[in-house]
Amino acid sequence: MAEDVIFPNKIAAENEMSTTNMMETLCLNRRQLFMSLLAFHAVTQTARASPKKNAHFDLFLESLWPSAQAAGVSRVTFDAVIQNLTPEISVLAKPKAQAEFTISIPAYIAAAVTPARIAQSRRMARQLETSLSRARQRHGVPGEMIVAILGLESNFGDATGNADILRVLATLAWKGKRPETFSAEFIDALVMLDKGYAARSQLHGSWAGAMGQPQFMPSAYLKYAESDAGDGPPDIWRSTADAAASVGNFLEKSGWIAELPAILEVMVPESFNYSTLDLDFARWRERQITPADGTSMPTAGAASLYLPAGSSGPAFLITDNFEVIRKYNMSDAYALAVALLAERITGHATPTIAWPKISPIESAKIKLMQQSLARQGFYQGSFDGKLGRASRNAIHAFQINQGISPADGFATKELLARLGIR
Repeated sequence: MAEDVIFPNKIAAENEMSTTNMMETLCLNRRQLFMSLLAFHAVTQTARASPKKNAHFDLFLESLWPSAQAAGVSRVTFDAVIQNLTPEISVLAKPKAQAEFTISIPAYIAAAVTPARIAQSRRMARQLETSLSRARQRHGVPGEMIVAILGLESNFGDATGNADILRVLATLAWKGKRPETFSAEFIDALVMLDKGYAARSQLHGSWAGAMGQPQFMPSAYLKYAESDAGDGPPDIWRSTADAAASVGNFLEKSGWIAELPAILEVMVPESFNYSTLDLDFARWRERQITPADGTSMPTAGAASLYLPAGSSGPAFLITDNFEVIRKYNMSDAYALAVALLAERITGHATPTIAWPKISPIESAKIKLMQQSLARQGFYQGSFDGKLGRASRNAIHAFQINQGISPADGFATKELLARLGIR
């Protein structure tokens, strides 16, 4: 028993400890140990979950201060943002190819202009009738075009992205492919915060830095964002009316021509010789090109004949307004999807001709095609592996030169084979 135990160099009476006290002390020590282990586990788990600070990244952020200061950003705002900012390394591994450039146009259109999206877009057009009418008066842009862009960009706010824009932009500025561009966008985001246009919690969006319902980059917000009611900073995150006004402002300032259609589906006669793809509307009428819906051709302006699936598919005359849509997203597939969705919103069943089945051509082979056409003097654009107007015109010129009929400017595997690309 405990009272029989004598501890060295101590008086037994002063150092006796009952069995009960010993057990209480042992239990207390065990509880303390357990709690300490729990606390240590919590700290280590938090450390693992929290992004680590990066000295090189911190130095890079500090190097942006002179540019931020020149843009009017206060040191208080700058320090508040960079103090706990950490790099979003995962953004550097995001795929660089967009769907608009990696699948065939018929497949892209089928995925973008769905019956569900058409129905939802028509509902939104009715809900936003007053705001869209105001946007048309201010900017000359049809409401259905604005609705189509909002539908494709974010599904009217349902798919805006949840990436921290400041982390994403800072990381891309630090280690991305276009550091100057993303540094400028990061500073523009700081300007937004400094001027009170947005709260820090609002600056979330896509992995590339686009925000809100119209998916504006910070620079686009500063240039084009517009309040529908004109009563405060535009809220492109929560207000669809503000988002609609902002898209209208973007299109107008990008060169939109009021009352000019972006696309016009046309019928091409079998006798058409495809000697040119660019004429004004009067000359297209002379060549027996007629609107597919039986309406009249516009009386003024010019257009290009666009055969996105070759001569066996739908044919369109595309105007300068088509190019304005491409300024929103530099893709023919995207611009065509926006224009076709706008047509469906207004009740037009465009296109009237079914899409043929075609296989997409890999970007690497498109790049080889561009290089081959450039060597022969037909192509003058960049070797980006994307089929845009410059590539179509080069293909058309090559087809004319080689006597290929129809010279529709459409890239096929047979055309690649003729260029020696397998």
